[in-house]
Amino acid sequence: MKNHFGFTACAFAGLVLLGTGCTEETQNKLSRIGVTWLEGDYRVTFAEGQHVKQWEVRDSKVTSEAAKGYYYFWAVENGKKIYVQTPIERTYIEEIP
Repeated sequence: MKNHFGFTACAFAGLVLLGTGCTEETQNKLSRIGVTWLEGDYRVTFAEGQHVKQWEVRDSKVTSEAAKGYYYFWAVENGKKIYVQTPIERTYIEEIP
């Protein structure tokens, strides 16, 4: 058990040091690596200047492909199920009840 704690502490310290020595853009890229998908109910908002578009994802998932820089998900719009792809940099995801 002691060995496991030591490894965890070293890994955490390494991440902290890595995070503080990187640019904000690099930190954002690193934080996206860990997100593969979120499952549940979400409000996904794409915003670029004055253009804002929102979708609700209910009992489904939002998948990210950090290497390509996009989120992917299925949403219902005007009664039809649509497949949406949005750039990670301009997209916000909120969990909704």
